[in-house]
Amino acid sequence: MKKFTGILIILLAFTTALLAGDISGKVKVHGAKNSANVVVYIDKVEGKVFEPPEKHAVMDQKNLEFIPHVLPILVGTTVDFLNSDDVLHNVFSPDCPDGKFNLGTWAKGVVKSFTFNKPGISTLLCNVHPEMEAYVVAVRTPYFAVSDKEGNYTIKDVPPGKYTLKVWHEKRKAKPQEVEVPEKGIVTVNFELKRK
Repeated sequence: MKKFTGILIILLAFTTALLAGDISGKVKVHGAKNSANVVVYIDKVEGKVFEPPEKHAVMDQKNLEFIPHVLPILVGTTVDFLNSDDVLHNVFSPDCPDGKFNLGTWAKGVVKSFTFNKPGISTLLCNVHPEMEAYVVAVRTPYFAVSDKEGNYTIKDVPPGKYTLKVWHEKRKAKPQEVEVPEKGIVTVNFELKRK
């Protein structure tokens, strides 16, 4: 009986993996130098709560920049902030949904961490270098992607169903769109982002 149950679980997991589609498309950011750093995401899946990954996400501080500039994560994810520069860096957020925080200032090679437990946008700044700025976008599902410079994005392995697809950009906005994901294959959804 145990052997049968184990096989059934494996088959169910395999079938679920097979029954998944991709959402792909292009975003056009009007008035910007390119169409990068747009987060496209499924806002929620009815009746489902997703466990955050055990593996931490990473945001580096290198060449006096936060890398990546925009980091989408699942709510509950811990982000490791690394300093790869030869100068001191700091990480603080004046508007984190979990409450504003300041991790202090640290030297090259040191990592400090923060867990983002609430959905929303956190602006990240460095009080040593005021020109540095980045964003953590905490969302409620693991179905998200960030556009490249040409505006291309793909969200992979989405269970079939109807969802609301949203976008976030630091200076532009677009209306959410409804999307129906097939059991397999790709559905295309494009966005045009204009000034807020």
